[in-house]
Amino acid sequence: MAHGHRSQIKRERNAVKDTRPSAKLSYARVSVQKACFVLDAIRGKNVDEALAIVMYNPRYASSLIEKLLKSAIANAENNNGMDPSKLFVEECYANKGPTMKRVKPRAQGRAYRIEKRMSHITVVLNER
Repeated sequence: MAHGHRSQIKRERNAVKDTRPSAKLSYARVSVQKACFVLDAIRGKNVDEALAIVMYNPRYASSLIEKLLKSAIANAENNNGMDPSKLFVEECYANKGPTMKRVKPRAQGRAYRIEKRMSHITVVLNER
């Protein structure tokens, strides 16, 4: 059990800063389920291997994740001074974003709702 006041506990928890290089894409126009197919394929792989997988994957989400992966590699190189050949994908996940609601006309004057889902995709790298 933690000791101290709740605000003190939160302050201590938030003081620990994550220094791993990462990149985040917010409001990506792809559903979480579709993005996870590609993310599951690259999780834990070397950066070169992950880029190769994403480059030749036919899914739409793979083009978004390719740009995100390249951005995370550039962040690691420029901000943290890491060697790109030693990097691997430590974490990658997609969280649910807002949903756009649209209306589609159907037979006999009815209207069906169409939900266009969005996601927030995050890629975190680390050195081996």
